[in-house]
Amino acid sequence: MAEKISLRKQKKFRARQTILTAAANQFKQVGFANTSIAGIMQAAGLGVGTFYNYFGSKEEVLLILAKNLREQVEQNISATDAGNQTSAELLELCCVCTARLIDENRFILPLFLSASEHSDKPEQIPQSLSPGFRELFEEIILRGQRSGEFRSDVPANIISEMIHSIYQTTAFSKLEISFQENIRFKVKILLKGIEL
Repeated sequence: MAEKISLRKQKKFRARQTILTAAANQFKQVGFANTSIAGIMQAAGLGVGTFYNYFGSKEEVLLILAKNLREQVEQNISATDAGNQTSAELLELCCVCTARLIDENRFILPLFLSASEHSDKPEQIPQSLSPGFRELFEEIILRGQRSGEFRSDVPANIISEMIHSIYQTTAFSKLEISFQENIRFKVKILLKGIEL
């Protein structure tokens, strides 16, 4: 009996992962606004009704994908941080890693911009669309403030909001440099302003 339950759970997990993968591919290919649930499910090779067994909306799928990217950033930071990195090095690593993942997964940009403009049902979008990147930045900034590496006369949440806004402005940049390089330069300037 336990084996049947386990097999059922495995099947459900695979179906959920198939839908997430199909959604990510559809978001990349046609954009978030132009992706339909029917299109996601056709790409997944599953019936449209199956979508609602796992997700309530395509916005929910987008949030899950974005949170998965945040987890990847956290894993990269954890793998790199052996406790001997400065908060500035960690924050720069976090920002650069975030830029790389966003650049590779541009469909996440609606969360950094204004997802309600890209949504079919803006009233269903949660108040905070952030997958938690701003909070991750803030944790590192607080660490730097506590250790005396960063100035503490400016609240950490203001600094993390400034960093978060860098991604927004870079998304609209017309400069002849890559998204990631643009972020890297802006973060270096910001770090100089907060370091002691």
